[in-house]
Amino acid sequence: MLSVSGLQASYGAAQVLFDVSIDVEEGQVVTLLGRNGMGKTTTVKAILGLLPPRAGTIVFDGKQVAGLPSYQIAKLGIGLVPEGRQCFPTLTVAENLVATAAKRERRNRWTLQSVYQLFPRLEERQNNLSTRLSGGEQQMLAIGRALMTNPKLLILDEATEGLAPLVRGEIWDCLRQLKSEGYAIVVIDKHVDALTSLADRHFVVEKGRIVWTGSSSELRSDPTVKDRFLHV
Repeated sequence: MLSVSGLQASYGAAQVLFDVSIDVEEGQVVTLLGRNGMGKTTTVKAILGLLPPRAGTIVFDGKQVAGLPSYQIAKLGIGLVPEGRQCFPTLTVAENLVATAAKRERRNRWTLQSVYQLFPRLEERQNNLSTRLSGGEQQMLAIGRALMTNPKLLILDEATEGLAPLVRGEIWDCLRQLKSEGYAIVVIDKHVDALTSLADRHFVVEKGRIVWTGSSSELRSDPTVKDRFLHV
């Protein structure tokens, strides 16, 4: 579904990604793990065309997308749940969802009603401005908004940042359901223990490089990975 190889990227003269390589198979949940400022969000920006790569290849669903404008990459079927949620503040819940709705050939699973079935609280608050929602509800809205694009791949940047444990559990349950439906998902999050029960594969980023990759069982059985690369 997604193959990134030898990716390099910079902010001005400062290089921040060095030969990053990750792969996501269809139906897989994959994580990008690492401490703050190590290059996780920058990797996502490069994949989505929000930051032009200096070198490397990015192949999505068989198409080379490195260098394409971000809107073209999105149209190919990547949905983003951005860090900070970034819901449209002057729109209601329903308007936020409709704003990104797109019908795709052979991919029309997500409508207002199917999003409301996934997140009943959004239907209850469909006429509320997004600014009147709790943090958890805003995250549900951000996920629903990405799903309304009917994507093949869903990327969540800081999936549960700042959320209460019960709400985090709801988000994980949502991702498990999407995985069961065959969606490919990339997750950035700090709650490693929860991710090992959800994800198939993990990539650890340290100073712009992939320094470790492995399965959930391998991550659980190697405490040195957490100690060296994930603990603050």
